[in-house]
Amino acid sequence: MIPKPLSFEQRDGEFAVDDDTVIRASDAAAPAARRLQADLAAATGLTLPITPSAPAGGREGAGAAIELDVDPELPREGYRLEIAPDGVRLAGGSTAGLFHGGIAFRQLLGPDAFRRAALPGRQWRAAASVTVDAPRFAWRGFMLDVARGFRPKHEVLRLIDLLALHRVNVLQLHLTDDQGWRMEIHRYPRLTEVGAWRPESQLGHGPDSTLDGRPVGGFYTHDDLREIVAYAAERHIEVVPEIETPGHVRAALAAYPELGVTGGPYEVWPRYGINDDVLNAEESTVEFFRNVLDEVMAVFPSTYIAVGGDEARKVQWANDSRTQKLMASRGLETPNELQAWFIRQLDAHLTAAGRRLYGWDEVLEGPLGPGATIASWRGLRGAEVAVARGHDVVLCPDDFAYLDYRQSDSAEEPIPVGTVQSLRDVYEFEPLPEDASEPMRRHVLGVQANAWSEHMDTASRVDYMVFPRLAAFAEVAWSAPGKRWADFEARLDAQLAIYGAMGVAYRPLAGPHPWQQRPGVPGAPRAKADRQAELAALTADLHE
Repeated sequence: MIPKPLSFEQRDGEFAVDDDTVIRASDAAAPAARRLQADLAAATGLTLPITPSAPAGGREGAGAAIELDVDPELPREGYRLEIAPDGVRLAGGSTAGLFHGGIAFRQLLGPDAFRRAALPGRQWRAAASVTVDAPRFAWRGFMLDVARGFRPKHEVLRLIDLLALHRVNVLQLHLTDDQGWRMEIHRYPRLTEVGAWRPESQLGHGPDSTLDGRPVGGFYTHDDLREIVAYAAERHIEVVPEIETPGHVRAALAAYPELGVTGGPYEVWPRYGINDDVLNAEESTVEFFRNVLDEVMAVFPSTYIAVGGDEARKVQWANDSRTQKLMASRGLETPNELQAWFIRQLDAHLTAAGRRLYGWDEVLEGPLGPGATIASWRGLRGAEVAVARGHDVVLCPDDFAYLDYRQSDSAEEPIPVGTVQSLRDVYEFEPLPEDASEPMRRHVLGVQANAWSEHMDTASRVDYMVFPRLAAFAEVAWSAPGKRWADFEARLDAQLAIYGAMGVAYRPLAGPHPWQQRPGVPGAPRAKADRQAELAALTADLHE
């Protein structure tokens, strides 16, 4: 099974789920029981009624039972699953632990337990066993970029089911960028009226890339996003929204040119990469984004709100006389200090609302409030600096966690960008080696895999890039240290069978199918050593 449990003991016999099976649940376990009932009913066609838990030592009523209860002695997301011929006993440290245990039970029933409708002639049997499990990290995240490649709501909901399968518990939605603004903001309607649409997109990567001439766009209403949040919450996934500042903002500038330094004109950018456009440093621009964040917080109840901060080129600030006057009036000497000032204004606003700022590691280029949390993506240097300053950290280094990067050095890989990140490369990442310091262990909340969508313009393309590498990531995020590749390999066939039942267009282990390739579309592959040298240079101005 993936991710591998802390312990698994095979026993004699098997448990059969049939027409007489009931689910018994305590009051505390009732939400998890309803979720398990719905998932099993869809796949098996069986009703599986829910009844109150039997009195201690007794089993009332006909048929074997699947019994659920909350055990506060277990870790919050941990569970104990006992399967015997006469019944199933599932205990969780909370409803989240019960949910994870329910998925483990479905895995033991076989891949057809993950289908959405019953197939004829199936028998539902799970071998007797005892599984005890709990996660290593509290933050097991996945970032989906819907700004560059908009994914309709139904595709996001499908992805949430796949994240739940892997026990991922944070979904970061990258909602805005140069190429599109994807969340409606009632106070500023042009953000989606103008900013959600672009006339075409870049095809391929690097100097030989072209434009495809195909208009693209879309956005989510408040109710769409509330539905996504609620759907994820039922599966114990927290959705963290991201609104980019002060760079990666061309879509916002196209809608409201007065937010920029040059005044425009601007267009929603059809190209990928980094451009020079940034927000200006006027108080009115800061207030604009405070107002945006107020609407974001009204829709997303998450503790963390992401504000970007990455890859903001500061050439326009350095060359603009108005910006220089503003910097002088605030006692700021460098553009890096100006970005830090901007981020601190948003940090203070979020903190006052009881939330925590979440930013890419560039936000460390200046001082932050104590509650700010850092996504360390440019290697691990950002994590080291953040921890030294007392900030919590999520590790998502691009040489391990970027699932849009190419999966091999084969010419058959579609639109190859970045360094090679094979399934094994992802699996063998160790976030906290034995020599990790005590402060690092205290402040690292967990790990996150990121999927940037420049070249993922369909659900099947997302599937190809993300799976089965997300299974390797899940093992890193959930399982205890001491992983063995051979053991993981031995369990892959069972995971791929579940993907097949769920209709996931994953990358075959031997390489892409012919229809998954993109011949003639250029990429921009990088050597790992070259990329690591670049990241070292980019983080040279981060100081503890």
